[in-house]
Amino acid sequence: MPHLDDVRRRYAEEIRQIAKIRSDALIAGFATVPRENFLGPGPWQVLRPGSNEVAQENTAVLDPACLYDDVLIAIDPVRGLNNGQPSYLAFCLDSLDLRRGDCVIHVGCGVGYYTAIMAEVVGPAGHVIGIEIDDELAARARRNLAHLAYVEVIHADGGEYGPGACDAIFVNAGATHPRAIWLDPLRLGGRLVLFLTASFDDSGIGKGGMLKVDRCETGYAARFLSPVAVFHCIGSRGDEAESRFREAMIRGGWQSVRSLRRESHELAETCWLHGDDWCLSRVQVADAS
Repeated sequence: MPHLDDVRRRYAEEIRQIAKIRSDALIAGFATVPRENFLGPGPWQVLRPGSNEVAQENTAVLDPACLYDDVLIAIDPVRGLNNGQPSYLAFCLDSLDLRRGDCVIHVGCGVGYYTAIMAEVVGPAGHVIGIEIDDELAARARRNLAHLAYVEVIHADGGEYGPGACDAIFVNAGATHPRAIWLDPLRLGGRLVLFLTASFDDSGIGKGGMLKVDRCETGYAARFLSPVAVFHCIGSRGDEAESRFREAMIRGGWQSVRSLRRESHELAETCWLHGDDWCLSRVQVADAS
Protein backbone atom coordinates (compact mmCIF):
# COMPACT_ATOMS: atom_id res chain seq x y z
CA MET A 1 0.00 0.00 0.00
CA PRO A 2 1.38 3.46 -0.86
CA HIS A 3 2.22 5.81 2.00
CA LEU A 4 -0.28 8.65 2.53
CA ASP A 5 2.39 11.22 1.68
CA ASP A 6 2.71 9.63 -1.77
CA VAL A 7 -1.08 9.48 -2.11
CA ARG A 8 -1.35 13.21 -1.32
CA ARG A 9 1.32 14.09 -3.88
CA ARG A 10 -0.49 12.07 -6.56
CA TYR A 11 -3.78 13.75 -5.59
CA ALA A 12 -2.19 17.21 -5.82
CA GLU A 13 -0.83 16.48 -9.29
CA GLU A 14 -4.25 15.20 -10.35
CA ILE A 15 -5.76 18.49 -9.13
CA ARG A 16 -3.09 20.42 -11.06
CA GLN A 17 -4.03 18.67 -14.30
CA ILE A 18 -7.82 18.83 -13.89
CA ALA A 19 -7.98 22.49 -12.84
CA LYS A 20 -4.91 23.68 -14.82
CA ILE A 21 -3.39 25.17 -11.67
CA ARG A 22 -0.57 27.68 -12.21
CA SER A 23 0.71 28.00 -8.64
CA ASP A 24 3.30 25.46 -7.48
CA ALA A 25 2.83 26.70 -3.90
CA LEU A 26 -0.88 25.90 -4.08
CA ILE A 27 -0.16 22.38 -5.36
CA ALA A 28 2.32 21.94 -2.51
CA GLY A 29 -0.48 22.89 -0.12
CA PHE A 30 -2.77 20.21 -1.54
CA ALA A 31 0.10 17.72 -1.28
CA THR A 32 0.80 18.65 2.36
CA VAL A 33 -2.47 19.31 4.22
CA PRO A 34 -4.04 16.07 5.56
CA ARG A 35 -7.68 16.20 4.44
CA GLU A 36 -8.74 13.49 6.88
CA ASN A 37 -7.77 15.66 9.86
CA PHE A 38 -10.48 18.17 8.93
CA LEU A 39 -13.35 15.75 8.37
CA GLY A 40 -13.73 14.04 11.74
CA PRO A 41 -13.34 10.30 12.35
CA GLY A 42 -14.26 7.78 9.64
CA PRO A 43 -16.05 6.17 8.03
CA TRP A 44 -16.32 9.06 5.58
CA GLN A 45 -19.13 9.48 3.11
CA VAL A 46 -17.68 10.02 -0.37
CA LEU A 47 -19.81 11.66 -3.06
CA ARG A 48 -18.73 11.56 -6.67
CA PRO A 49 -20.42 14.38 -8.59
CA GLY A 50 -22.30 13.26 -11.67
CA SER A 51 -24.25 15.06 -14.31
CA ASN A 52 -26.71 17.81 -13.37
CA GLU A 53 -24.97 18.26 -10.01
CA VAL A 54 -26.38 14.95 -8.72
CA ALA A 55 -24.00 12.56 -7.00
CA GLN A 56 -23.56 9.39 -9.05
CA GLU A 57 -21.93 7.49 -6.21
CA ASN A 58 -22.33 7.66 -2.45
CA THR A 59 -19.88 5.39 -0.63
CA ALA A 60 -18.73 5.03 2.99
CA VAL A 61 -14.95 4.52 3.28
CA LEU A 62 -12.57 3.81 6.15
CA ASP A 63 -9.25 4.18 4.33
CA PRO A 64 -8.09 7.83 4.38
CA ALA A 65 -6.36 7.23 1.03
CA CYS A 66 -9.86 7.20 -0.52
CA LEU A 67 -10.24 10.89 0.40
CA TYR A 68 -7.45 11.84 -2.01
CA ASP A 69 -9.44 11.97 -5.19
CA ASP A 70 -11.45 14.74 -6.84
CA VAL A 71 -14.52 13.92 -4.74
CA LEU A 72 -16.87 15.57 -2.27
CA ILE A 73 -16.76 14.39 1.35
CA ALA A 74 -19.82 14.86 3.56
CA ILE A 75 -19.29 16.96 6.67
CA ASP A 76 -22.96 17.08 7.69
CA PRO A 77 -25.07 14.66 5.62
CA VAL A 78 -28.31 15.72 7.34
CA ARG A 79 -27.89 19.30 6.08
CA GLY A 80 -26.34 18.25 2.79
CA LEU A 81 -23.03 19.96 3.63
CA ASN A 82 -19.81 18.68 2.08
CA ASN A 83 -16.13 19.61 1.87
CA GLY A 84 -16.34 20.79 -1.73
CA GLN A 85 -14.83 19.45 -4.93
CA PRO A 86 -11.06 19.91 -4.70
CA SER A 87 -10.46 20.72 -8.37
CA TYR A 88 -13.00 23.55 -8.40
CA LEU A 89 -11.88 25.00 -5.07
CA ALA A 90 -8.28 24.79 -6.30
CA PHE A 91 -9.30 26.77 -9.39
CA CYS A 92 -10.88 29.42 -7.12
CA LEU A 93 -7.79 29.66 -4.91
CA ASP A 94 -5.45 29.78 -7.90
CA SER A 95 -7.49 32.70 -9.24
CA LEU A 96 -6.68 34.65 -6.05
CA ASP A 97 -2.99 34.79 -7.06
CA LEU A 98 -1.88 34.27 -3.45
CA ARG A 99 1.65 35.26 -2.52
CA ARG A 100 3.97 34.62 0.42
CA GLY A 101 3.15 37.05 3.22
CA ASP A 102 -0.36 37.92 2.01
CA CYS A 103 -3.22 38.65 4.39
CA VAL A 104 -6.17 36.53 3.20
CA ILE A 105 -9.82 36.36 4.26
CA HIS A 106 -11.82 33.17 3.74
CA VAL A 107 -15.55 33.85 4.09
CA GLY A 108 -17.45 30.60 4.61
CA CYS A 109 -14.43 28.60 5.75
CA GLY A 110 -16.43 25.52 6.79
CA VAL A 111 -14.21 23.07 8.65
CA GLY A 112 -11.03 24.85 7.52
CA TYR A 113 -9.46 22.45 5.00
CA TYR A 114 -9.09 24.98 2.18
CA THR A 115 -8.22 27.67 4.73
CA ALA A 116 -5.26 25.51 5.75
CA ILE A 117 -4.18 25.15 2.12
CA MET A 118 -4.26 28.95 1.74
CA ALA A 119 -2.16 29.18 4.91
CA GLU A 120 0.43 26.86 3.37
CA VAL A 121 0.68 29.21 0.39
CA VAL A 122 1.03 32.52 2.29
CA GLY A 123 3.25 31.00 4.99
CA PRO A 124 3.95 32.17 8.57
CA ALA A 125 4.78 35.69 7.32
CA GLY A 126 1.18 35.94 6.14
CA HIS A 127 -2.11 36.02 8.00
CA VAL A 128 -5.28 34.04 7.24
CA ILE A 129 -8.70 34.78 8.73
CA GLY A 130 -11.45 32.21 8.32
CA ILE A 131 -14.99 33.52 8.87
CA GLU A 132 -17.85 31.08 9.41
CA ILE A 133 -21.45 31.92 10.28
CA ASP A 134 -22.35 28.40 11.46
CA ASP A 135 -21.28 28.03 15.10
CA GLU A 136 -20.68 24.28 14.89
CA LEU A 137 -18.54 24.54 11.76
CA ALA A 138 -16.65 27.53 13.18
CA ALA A 139 -15.81 25.53 16.32
CA ARG A 140 -14.57 22.61 14.21
CA ALA A 141 -12.46 24.91 12.02
CA ARG A 142 -10.96 26.57 15.10
CA ARG A 143 -9.89 23.18 16.47
CA ASN A 144 -8.60 22.00 13.09
CA LEU A 145 -6.48 25.11 12.57
CA ALA A 146 -5.26 25.64 16.15
CA HIS A 147 -1.75 24.44 15.26
CA LEU A 148 -1.25 27.38 12.88
CA ALA A 149 -0.42 30.52 14.87
CA TYR A 150 -0.95 32.82 11.87
CA VAL A 151 -4.49 31.57 11.21
CA GLU A 152 -7.58 32.65 13.16
CA VAL A 153 -11.22 31.63 12.87
CA ILE A 154 -14.02 34.09 13.55
CA HIS A 155 -17.61 33.00 14.21
CA ALA A 156 -19.46 35.78 12.39
CA ASP A 157 -21.51 36.78 9.37
CA GLY A 158 -18.92 37.27 6.63
CA GLY A 159 -21.11 39.91 5.01
CA GLU A 160 -21.03 42.03 8.17
CA TYR A 161 -17.67 41.36 9.85
CA GLY A 162 -14.98 43.89 8.88
CA PRO A 163 -11.62 42.08 8.73
CA GLY A 164 -9.40 45.13 8.10
CA ALA A 165 -7.00 45.74 5.22
CA CYS A 166 -6.07 42.64 3.27
CA ASP A 167 -4.60 41.35 0.01
CA ALA A 168 -7.18 38.75 -0.97
CA ILE A 169 -10.71 37.64 -0.08
CA PHE A 170 -12.47 34.43 -1.09
CA VAL A 171 -16.24 34.32 -0.48
CA ASN A 172 -17.09 30.62 -0.58
CA ALA A 173 -20.90 30.87 -0.85
CA GLY A 174 -23.38 32.47 -3.22
CA ALA A 175 -24.13 36.18 -2.81
CA THR A 176 -26.54 38.26 -4.87
CA HIS A 177 -24.27 41.29 -5.03
CA PRO A 178 -20.72 42.38 -4.13
CA ARG A 179 -20.59 43.92 -0.66
CA ALA A 180 -18.70 47.09 0.26
CA ILE A 181 -17.29 45.21 3.25
CA TRP A 182 -15.45 42.94 0.77
CA LEU A 183 -14.34 45.69 -1.61
CA ASP A 184 -13.22 48.40 0.82
CA PRO A 185 -10.57 46.32 2.68
CA LEU A 186 -8.70 45.38 -0.49
CA ARG A 187 -5.31 47.01 -0.72
CA LEU A 188 -4.12 48.30 -4.08
CA GLY A 189 -3.52 45.16 -6.12
CA GLY A 190 -5.89 43.20 -3.88
CA ARG A 191 -8.07 40.41 -5.28
CA LEU A 192 -11.61 39.29 -4.48
CA VAL A 193 -13.18 36.05 -5.71
CA LEU A 194 -16.86 35.54 -5.02
CA PHE A 195 -19.85 33.64 -6.37
CA LEU A 196 -22.74 35.77 -7.63
CA THR A 197 -25.86 33.60 -7.79
CA ALA A 198 -29.63 33.70 -8.10
CA SER A 199 -32.22 31.16 -6.98
CA PHE A 200 -34.02 29.27 -9.71
CA ASP A 201 -35.76 26.84 -7.32
CA ASP A 202 -36.15 26.25 -3.56
CA SER A 203 -33.16 23.91 -3.19
CA GLY A 204 -31.03 26.46 -1.31
CA ILE A 205 -28.48 26.33 -4.11
CA GLY A 206 -28.04 29.34 -6.39
CA LYS A 207 -26.68 29.39 -9.91
CA GLY A 208 -24.58 32.09 -11.48
CA GLY A 209 -20.92 32.88 -12.00
CA MET A 210 -17.59 33.07 -10.24
CA LEU A 211 -16.46 36.70 -10.34
CA LYS A 212 -12.89 37.89 -9.85
CA VAL A 213 -12.32 41.54 -8.87
CA ASP A 214 -8.88 43.23 -8.88
CA ARG A 215 -8.40 46.59 -7.17
CA CYS A 216 -6.45 48.92 -9.45
CA GLU A 217 -5.33 52.52 -9.09
CA THR A 218 -8.27 53.75 -11.17
CA GLY A 219 -11.00 51.34 -10.05
CA TYR A 220 -11.92 47.66 -9.98
CA ALA A 221 -11.24 45.32 -12.88
CA ALA A 222 -13.74 42.45 -12.88
CA ARG A 223 -14.58 39.41 -14.97
CA PHE A 224 -16.50 36.18 -14.64
CA LEU A 225 -14.23 33.13 -14.71
CA SER A 226 -16.76 30.29 -14.78
CA PRO A 227 -20.36 29.28 -14.12
CA VAL A 228 -21.12 28.06 -10.60
CA ALA A 229 -23.83 26.36 -8.54
CA VAL A 230 -23.37 26.77 -4.78
CA PHE A 231 -25.15 27.13 -1.43
CA HIS A 232 -26.42 30.60 -0.56
CA CYS A 233 -24.29 33.00 1.49
CA ILE A 234 -26.56 33.73 4.45
CA GLY A 235 -26.83 37.45 5.12
CA SER A 236 -25.45 38.48 1.71
CA ARG A 237 -28.57 38.14 -0.35
CA GLY A 238 -31.22 40.66 -1.30
CA ASP A 239 -34.48 40.13 -3.16
CA GLU A 240 -34.08 43.08 -5.52
CA ALA A 241 -30.40 42.37 -6.22
CA GLU A 242 -31.22 38.70 -6.83
CA SER A 243 -34.01 39.59 -9.26
CA ARG A 244 -31.70 41.91 -11.21
CA PHE A 245 -28.92 39.32 -11.35
CA ARG A 246 -31.31 36.55 -12.42
CA GLU A 247 -32.62 38.73 -15.26
CA ALA A 248 -29.06 39.57 -16.34
CA MET A 249 -28.05 35.89 -16.37
CA ILE A 250 -31.10 35.01 -18.47
CA ARG A 251 -30.20 37.79 -20.94
CA GLY A 252 -26.67 36.37 -21.14
CA GLY A 253 -23.45 38.09 -22.05
CA TRP A 254 -21.77 37.73 -18.66
CA GLN A 255 -18.49 37.01 -20.45
CA SER A 256 -18.41 40.68 -21.55
CA VAL A 257 -18.00 42.07 -18.00
CA ARG A 258 -14.67 43.89 -17.54
CA SER A 259 -15.10 46.11 -14.47
CA LEU A 260 -17.04 46.76 -11.30
CA ARG A 261 -18.01 50.44 -11.10
CA ARG A 262 -18.81 52.00 -7.73
CA GLU A 263 -19.08 55.65 -8.74
CA SER A 264 -22.52 57.11 -9.49
CA HIS A 265 -23.42 57.00 -13.18
CA GLU A 266 -26.44 56.69 -15.44
CA LEU A 267 -27.56 53.40 -16.91
CA ALA A 268 -25.80 52.99 -20.26
CA GLU A 269 -25.28 50.46 -23.04
CA THR A 270 -22.01 49.45 -21.38
CA CYS A 271 -23.77 48.38 -18.14
CA TRP A 272 -24.28 44.61 -18.06
CA LEU A 273 -25.90 44.79 -14.60
CA HIS A 274 -26.67 48.20 -13.11
CA GLY A 275 -27.28 48.21 -9.33
CA ASP A 276 -28.03 50.99 -6.87
CA ASP A 277 -24.43 51.63 -5.81
CA TRP A 278 -22.46 49.28 -8.06
CA CYS A 279 -22.43 48.15 -11.66
CA LEU A 280 -20.92 45.27 -13.59
CA SER A 281 -19.73 47.04 -16.71
CA ARG A 282 -18.26 46.21 -20.11
CA VAL A 283 -15.88 49.17 -19.73
CA GLN A 284 -12.25 48.18 -19.17
CA VAL A 285 -10.39 49.75 -16.23
CA ALA A 286 -7.56 51.88 -17.60
CA ASP A 287 -4.71 50.32 -15.61
CA ALA A 288 -6.00 46.72 -15.61
CA SER A 289 -3.52 44.22 -16.98
